[in-house]
Amino acid sequence: MYADLMTKAQRRQLEKNGIAQRQAQERDTFIDFQPVIKLFTPDAGATWLLSEVYPDDPDIAFGLCDLGVGFPELGDVSLTELAAVRGPFGLSVERDRGFLATKTLSAYAREAHQAGRIIA
Repeated sequence: MYADLMTKAQRRQLEKNGIAQRQAQERDTFIDFQPVIKLFTPDAGATWLLSEVYPDDPDIAFGLCDLGVGFPELGDVSLTELAAVRGPFGLSVERDRGFLATKTLSAYAREAHQAGRIIA
């Protein structure tokens, strides 16, 4: 399904962050995680920086989503749908194997909103 999008360690970290975020929300707080993974379409200009998956629906991830049309936004995305995406040349979504987050998701979002695209 979407196992090719991430390593097992990345999956565990997304799950761990999702549980921590749920606990924080129960206390009316929010954790601004660093993204765990960067996904992109090599032939379509779309990029996703994901920081967590929902404990009650682990197919849904939260992160910064940029479909390549100039309006990146924070939101949810289905991992199953990402795994099915194909760009105009038929290429699937890939993981940026060299990506290491250097700031929080909100910092990436601020930069992306100013630039009209994710800069990572």
